[in-house]
Amino acid sequence: MLAFVIAVFAIAGMIKGTIGLGLPAVSMGLLSLVISPFQAATLLIIPSMVTNIWQLFAEGHVLKLIRRFWALLLGIVVGSMWSVFPGLGQGDFQSEALLGGMLALYGLYGLFAKKMPNLAPYEKYLSLIVGYLGGALTVATGVVVIPVVPYLQSLQLKRDDLVQSLGLAFTVSTLCLAAYLYLNPVDSVAIDYTLSLIALVPALIGMWLGTQIRHRISEQKFRKVFFAGLVIFGSYMVVHQWGWI
Repeated sequence: MLAFVIAVFAIAGMIKGTIGLGLPAVSMGLLSLVISPFQAATLLIIPSMVTNIWQLFAEGHVLKLIRRFWALLLGIVVGSMWSVFPGLGQGDFQSEALLGGMLALYGLYGLFAKKMPNLAPYEKYLSLIVGYLGGALTVATGVVVIPVVPYLQSLQLKRDDLVQSLGLAFTVSTLCLAAYLYLNPVDSVAIDYTLSLIALVPALIGMWLGTQIRHRISEQKFRKVFFAGLVIFGSYMVVHQWGWI
């Protein structure tokens, strides 16, 4: 079990370092093959939090990002507290398949569309709504992807700005998820903080390797890798939810 956890977080960390996301999606998907989604989410807390903070502070300008995206962050907090979806460990809501399908479709659109829509002029109207849906889906699936990732992508941010903005949204989402898991425990599942701390080491090593890869590829190649990664993650989430793998 320990070797499996180390391998999973090393791979997930490398993917996150390269395209700015993927650690929760990859880890949740692979870990859920052998443990419950609730248990998998508890193992994510420490590696996800530390790697998100690293991603957030790596490029600087944190206060500038917070001032710009405060409404998005507020929405994430509100959505995680009052979600319209069943939370982890509650019911049989097929949220992983729904998220995966939306993610894969968005990735395909990004790969083949000639030009991404520019939602920057509508940012002040959309941020709170997008944040709420992102927070609600985070406590339902353990993964913050839709609609936060495509929304930030549609703001036409440059590569490093996009990665840092994702780090900001993911940091707040992980804090909200940690609070949810603590306040809504599953009786038969104990939170293994030791194993979560151990998982941090391979996640950090993998993320460092991924960051080196990201800095060596062009902006255009980065966007292709980014959207291809979304297709792969989304497709995996769908087939995993339906029990095909």
